[in-house]
Amino acid sequence: MFRKGLLLLLPILGLYWNTSYGQHLKPGFDPKEYADMLAVCFLTADTPWTKKVLPPEDSKLIYRSKETGLHNRWDLWTYHNQVAVICIRGTVGNKESWLENFHAGMIPAIGTFRLNDSTQFKYRFAKDSNAYVHAGWTLAVASLAGDVVAKIKDCYKQGIHDFIITGHSQGGAISFLLRSYLEYIDDPAFPKDIRFKTYSSAAPKPGNLYYAYDYDFITRNGWGFRIVNTRDWVPESPFSLQTTRDFNNPNPFMYIKSAVRKQSLPVRIVVNYMFGRLDNSSKRASRRMQRVLGKRLYTIVKKTLPEYKLPALVHSHNYAPAGVPIILRPTADYDTKFPFDGKNIFVHHAYDPYRYLLERDFME
Repeated sequence: MFRKGLLLLLPILGLYWNTSYGQHLKPGFDPKEYADMLAVCFLTADTPWTKKVLPPEDSKLIYRSKETGLHNRWDLWTYHNQVAVICIRGTVGNKESWLENFHAGMIPAIGTFRLNDSTQFKYRFAKDSNAYVHAGWTLAVASLAGDVVAKIKDCYKQGIHDFIITGHSQGGAISFLLRSYLEYIDDPAFPKDIRFKTYSSAAPKPGNLYYAYDYDFITRNGWGFRIVNTRDWVPESPFSLQTTRDFNNPNPFMYIKSAVRKQSLPVRIVVNYMFGRLDNSSKRASRRMQRVLGKRLYTIVKKTLPEYKLPALVHSHNYAPAGVPIILRPTADYDTKFPFDGKNIFVHHAYDPYRYLLERDFME
């Protein structure tokens, strides 16, 4: 009887041990961990055994998704048999993938839109209604999220409760929004005791300052990082423009007209002229960016995804970086090793310079 009871109990104990052992992720930036994630990011184009970048030790590619959306794809890896890695592929060499980057109109971080005739994508990337995000990368999350969530649930059933989310370049930008989506997912069946850690490598800015505040809060205490080579221009994108509409309330700009009315007529004329020139020109520039990068790019995106319906654009284009910054500072010999020849505009964005500076700045 005892033996029979023990046999029945073993699977339960095994699940418990596996789960307990699997909770091995620690907060804080781990250079070796990021080095492994960087390798995983650069193994997304082909199978690992055909690339010059070697896969990390004790890791295995177990799933590669189909291309969806604007040529988005993600990989699932096991890492030290204890962690699952969700790696989002970056930009690839076709116009649709690049369109996703330039489709940079800002939309609310909370909403619903039509992905296709059979799919309404409901999303929440932040609690604050003042948070806005990049339209193109939100479209990417919409096209990937269902598959990612299903695989997370599968891994969870197998006792894996720790996940690393990573991506380089466009993949890094999407990794921010995917992490936020999973934080606020409206799915009662989604496990509540999962631990996520995010390495967003060479990532552009995903949303406005209020989105960044929210992301930094949900990943506080060392669970969300952005890694930047200071020679790399990609993390400086998209174009960003702050207007008086982008400030928190209250702010002095709300009361400037009433304050000016108390001044003498010459002062009122000068201040109104100067403030109007600055305020109106910045707002016009912001509207122009939204019109070109939002509405016009949307008409081009629809040629690839005709059933996609763009959410309402907001009157802002104030992009800000998110995540704890990990700065890779070039060494004295860096420019000799990675020279700019006038054409190779991505020279500082590739695997080799990031790995080189990581080793020199953090691993020696």
